[in-house]
Amino acid sequence: MKNIIVGTAGHIDHGKTSLVKALTGIDADRLEEEKRRGITIDIGFAHLQLTPDLRIGFVDVPGHERFIKNMLAGVGGIDLVLFVIAADESIKPQTREHFDICRLLGIPAGIIALTKADLADSDILELARLEIEEFVEGSFLANAPIVPVSSTTGLGLDDLRRELTSAAMKVASKDSSGHFRLPIDRSFSARGFGTVVTGTLISGSVRPEQEVELHPSGRLLRVRGVQVYGAPAARATAGQRTAINLPDIEPAELERGMTLTDAHRFHSTRTLDCDLTLLPSAKPLKHRAPVHFHAGTAEIEAEVRFFSGRTVLPPGERAFARIVLRQPALLLPGDRFIIRKFSPVITIGGGVILDIDAPKTRASFDAAPRLDILSSQDLASRVALLIRESRFGISPADLVARTGLSAAQIHTALQSPKLLSMPAPHAWAVDRAWFTATASKLVQQVRDFHNRNSLLPGIPKQDLKGRDLAAAPAFLFDALLAAAPDLATDGETVRLKTHKLVLKQDEE
Repeated sequence: MKNIIVGTAGHIDHGKTSLVKALTGIDADRLEEEKRRGITIDIGFAHLQLTPDLRIGFVDVPGHERFIKNMLAGVGGIDLVLFVIAADESIKPQTREHFDICRLLGIPAGIIALTKADLADSDILELARLEIEEFVEGSFLANAPIVPVSSTTGLGLDDLRRELTSAAMKVASKDSSGHFRLPIDRSFSARGFGTVVTGTLISGSVRPEQEVELHPSGRLLRVRGVQVYGAPAARATAGQRTAINLPDIEPAELERGMTLTDAHRFHSTRTLDCDLTLLPSAKPLKHRAPVHFHAGTAEIEAEVRFFSGRTVLPPGERAFARIVLRQPALLLPGDRFIIRKFSPVITIGGGVILDIDAPKTRASFDAAPRLDILSSQDLASRVALLIRESRFGISPADLVARTGLSAAQIHTALQSPKLLSMPAPHAWAVDRAWFTATASKLVQQVRDFHNRNSLLPGIPKQDLKGRDLAAAPAFLFDALLAAAPDLATDGETVRLKTHKLVLKQDEE
């Protein structure tokens, strides 16, 4: 069965929650305050079985500008946007901000629901349609269907379901074979179960009794039970709204923005390099400007730093940048993010993460050549760059943690002739040119030792290793010695194969 996550977007009181309820029969407003005030404050969820082979999960997000951060927590994992615009009001401020957010997050497609169509005559509907077409021109919604609907009378709901089915079938499914990642958007205690967390499963799968890791704390937990759309399941896969029962932890120890992953797989980060785009409507962004950083369900205070001595990023422009988070978070290359101005809090830009463990650099450093490679689709070149930057190479497992790529993708990338891959039990990858040059350097060091100490049989291994390779793994040093055809190892001593100690009779 194909599972697609559809997120609502649009201005406050344009009928997002009412439309979801009309489609699914589920009221996504779960909080008493939301029902009392008639607006969505936090994220709501509902689901709809459109066909026997297609199930849609709705993420209903608030439209009020004060709750945009809640909207960002919900919109990160969606595949398709249901963009809601009221026929009697058309384009409003949060319509524009939600539209900008959807573009910055790279949402691939969507449908435009022209709500409250029963309150507008044909001329008003046509005028709204023309205004919407002009508004979305040149964007991912440029050719999206515009469906007049009414949650009150049911007008257009069947048409909307057909358009949802058509659009959902064209969207690529999330990768359930990838690494398990679940950004947490809610945590609570359920009677008879204990602690439960919910989220949109963005990658991989999870089963009961599986060991998982909570980030950024690194705490290991056991999955007691799994639910998908409110029903117990033997397995939850990418693209599904998922609830996980976690024993041995209290709800107060969990919060929105944390992430569950496969155990011992990834590491949280506080520094990331990215491709950043500033909205045309934003003011110029200065070097070291404080911002609110949003990715997945996390909101973290951060600082934006530019490279190559750049002091400001003008509106509407792109640049490579480094973002330093005040708190660690589980992020991976390819994740998209939003930044909002620190004060007043408005959306000003966003982009895509390229690296989560970049080397320390000065502000004058030209990062463009490096980040051009990391932003390319050439996996082999990206992996080769990271290996070259690692002083003594890196393990395939660490490459998975650094890139988020699968073990199979890493294995394929390591077949490059520029790289040298060592097999188990010491799986390791190094730059072939570095390996060859280092082995040659060891030969020269041993030759120099013999010239200075002609009466000694050879140089102790630890002395040879300690010169330039003190921090290198022992198995890597042994591999370098084995790769040098001119060297021989006698126990803990290394010598040239041609070196023999021959003493005259009087010297003996």
